[in-house]
Formats: sequence, C-alpha cells, structure tokens
Amino acid sequence: MAKIDFNAKKGFICDMDGVIYHGNIILPGVAEFINWLNEEKKDYLFLTNNSGFTPRELQQKLHRMGLEVGEEHFYTSALATAEFLKEQAPGCSVYALGEAGLLNALYEAGCTMNDVNPDYVVIGEGRTYTLDTLTKATNLVLGGAKLIGANSDVSGPIEHGIAPACRALVAPIEMATGAEAYFCGKPNPLMMRTGLKLLGCHSAEAVIIGDRMDTDIVAGLETGVSTVLVLSGVSTVETVKTYAYRPTMILDGVGEIVRLARG
Repeated sequence: MAKIDFNAKKGFICDMDGVIYHGNIILPGVAEFINWLNEEKKDYLFLTNNSGFTPRELQQKLHRMGLEVGEEHFYTSALATAEFLKEQAPGCSVYALGEAGLLNALYEAGCTMNDVNPDYVVIGEGRTYTLDTLTKATNLVLGGAKLIGANSDVSGPIEHGIAPACRALVAPIEMATGAEAYFCGKPNPLMMRTGLKLLGCHSAEAVIIGDRMDTDIVAGLETGVSTVLVLSGVSTVETVKTYAYRPTMILDGVGEIVRLARG
C-alpha cells in the first residue's frame, strides 16, 4: 500500500462521525491529531455528511469534549445542499425534513419553507421524520416537487450500534413515487470541490480522512485527493475487500497520522 507524506500535505479534510467521535465519545488520538494540525499550521476542514448540526453546534460539541476548533473549520452536507439549491434555483421554496443544521442553511441561502406546492422536497436526518411527514413529502413529490437528499449515507455509527441515515430515510419516498433523489453530500464532487476551495489548496496538496469506503474514500478518489481510511468507524479490513477500489492508506485511527508524520 502506498505511503503518504503527511508533512508535505497542505490541506486535511476530515470526516467526523467514526473518525473524531462516536456519538458523544471522543476517539483515541484525536486531541493529539488536532494539536498537530495546529502546531504544523495545516489548513483543515471537518467535512461531515451529518446535516443535523450547524457549524456552531459542531464547534460546541467538540468544545464539550475538550477540543478547541473554530467554527470556520466545519462544512456540512446541509451547507452543501443549501449551496446547490442557491445555484440551481435562487429563492426557491422547499418542504424540508431535518434538524436545525439543514433548516438554518436553507434559510441563509434564501430558500423559503412551503408545505403546499414547494419546488423541492429536501430530506436530512432528524426527529421530524414520521409516517405523517413521510406521507406529506411523498405526495408533494408526486405533485411535482423535485427530491433532494442531504447525503447518501445509508447508516451512521452511534454509541451502541448504528442509526439509519439519510439514504435510508429517502428510500421510501423514492419507492412510493418512482422519483430518484439527488444527493448533495459526499461523495458528490461538488462538496469536495467546495471543501478544497475553502482550504485554498489543490487536490494534490490535500488528504481526506474518513471511515467509509462508499463516501469518504470515493469522494477522495474522484477528486484526485489522497485517501486515508481509518478503522475507528464503520469499516473493517474485511469490508474493504468487498470494494473494487482501495484507499491510499489504511490506519487504525487519526492518532497514527501524528506518529507517522513525526517519524
């Protein structure tokens, strides 16, 4: 397997769930990794497919775990979704199912909420998802609204197992309507390109660190970024073998990056 010279890399794009924490439990080596990024003056961005939190909420979540990271270091699938809609249909109306992170991003991008005849039905993870809201979303799509998913993760790691994620929540609407959703989060290259732009670096100067072959690693591969799969989340050495592609490196966790960089 290829080696990555972490000292030579300028930008670090890092997933959160399964890489930095599981639920509210911080993972080993994370504090050392963030300290190293700061000490070495690396540009870094936490790029998460979780659409539920705003950047400020993510900053506060890390603060509660004893990690000090500025708000500007976070970019979410909710922000990517809002950015996509702003480009495609400025001032459009949406029926959205999701948490504050998604709703906030949509409002800030100039979208209005509409549960009668919206331009788009936008689905993220969240507690507002019920049979009633699912039925509402299904009929709005049948009425002509276009279907958007914040991200294509089927599941995500939580403290004691996994939780169904956005792709699983959108599936019933797709099945009931025959419509196909467009997903804005990783591995959509749009989100990666925005991430690189925010970091101010080219793909060859960057590395993406994630725990999922189907989102993080594909996202890196398709944008020419070196990829690190960490085994602290959903992937195992066995599951990696089921894919037709490989990450540049496989490590146990982000703490290993510091160890390798310091030689």
